[in-house]
Amino acid sequence: MELSDSLELFNALERLELLENSPRLWWPEYGTFEVVIGAILTQNTQWNRVQISLENLAQHNLLNLESLSQCDNEILMELIRPSGLFKAKAQNLIRLSRTIVEDFGSFEEFALNVDREWLLSQKGIGPETADSILCYACGRSVMVVDSYTARLLNAFGYEFESYDDLQEWCERGIRTHFEESHLPELFAHFHGMIVEYVKRNSQGKSVGVDACYNALNSKIKKPL
Repeated sequence: MELSDSLELFNALERLELLENSPRLWWPEYGTFEVVIGAILTQNTQWNRVQISLENLAQHNLLNLESLSQCDNEILMELIRPSGLFKAKAQNLIRLSRTIVEDFGSFEEFALNVDREWLLSQKGIGPETADSILCYACGRSVMVVDSYTARLLNAFGYEFESYDDLQEWCERGIRTHFEESHLPELFAHFHGMIVEYVKRNSQGKSVGVDACYNALNSKIKKPL
């Protein structure tokens, strides 16, 4: 089975109602500084561990930019320990928070004015984390792609040489059919559906091709 473009995949996933019981734009607390924290904490770990860390931070009023930028490193390490790599993540979070305050003054100004180049220049932030921040914290028209995205498309016979190539394919089909003003929510929704779908259909480290076909084949090629 071949997909004509990413919109076809989007429509098929949409029919499965994968995000029916999720927050509207999938990532909890969309559009807040908490997303920035979560995007860093979720590196190389599972979301349920991140949630424990976020709950710890909430109890100490550390889910806002100003408080986190002034937090003691040792205290932060203990609070985010459940997320793993807590020493590096604590240092990166405090450094990032202080740099945001220095360069932008507030989270609101950061969300309006930060760009991908600035994010990628910060220690501990790679393409996926940068795009997660842009998409889910700043509401930008950026599609996050990750191992889930690559695994799903690989099951349909697609292979991409780089993160940017995978991202460009996923964005192109959506950009072609929708106005710019709709893209932030569509990209957030698309990525969320992919993650939820792959989690439910994974077989080890790969997505079973049969599982993909069984769940999606009847949804492909049929207009909404």
